[in-house]
Amino acid sequence: MLIETESTPNPATLKFLPGRAVMEAGTRDFASPEEAEASPLASALFSLGDVTGVFFGRDFVSVTIAPGAEWADVKPDVLGIVMDHFLADVPLFNAASAGFSVPAEDEAGFADDPADADIIEQIKELIETRVRPAVANDGGDIVYRGFDKGNVYLKMQGACAGCPSSTATLKNGIESLLKHYVPEVTAVHAV
Repeated sequence: MLIETESTPNPATLKFLPGRAVMEAGTRDFASPEEAEASPLASALFSLGDVTGVFFGRDFVSVTIAPGAEWADVKPDVLGIVMDHFLADVPLFNAASAGFSVPAEDEAGFADDPADADIIEQIKELIETRVRPAVANDGGDIVYRGFDKGNVYLKMQGACAGCPSSTATLKNGIESLLKHYVPEVTAVHAV
């Protein structure tokens, strides 16, 4: 089995592509060893010690390492764990946690005003069709969290969380796109 790797705009994160589906639907972000207990693969990656984040996308696994850690030291171990997991064909999640793809806390956002339903639908459609595919190419994801008085709130995940260029992407890319297509949007914020 060949696991391809790709760099991401975040130098602390690499994207690992096993050549097959990782998540059938949705995404899953693990920011701590405790969260990773839901997945044998994520737990094994966190057990390396230098791993600070694991993100499962449709066909990739993004792994983030701690400041000061070097990919030259960590990459062979990560590759081995990812390869062993997919060769063994074991489930991605433990049985007790297999019924969901995104943690419930990521589903909850700000209380959207029902009067803004049309605007919110336009925002969500643009994020789904224009933003998420581009962000997934960089090893991450972006999740809609809310809309309030012209402000859009988004959560960055995977390689995008903590990426040095994420603020520029958010302001220059996503905010410009949303303002262009949805005039009611005045600003975009990361939460």
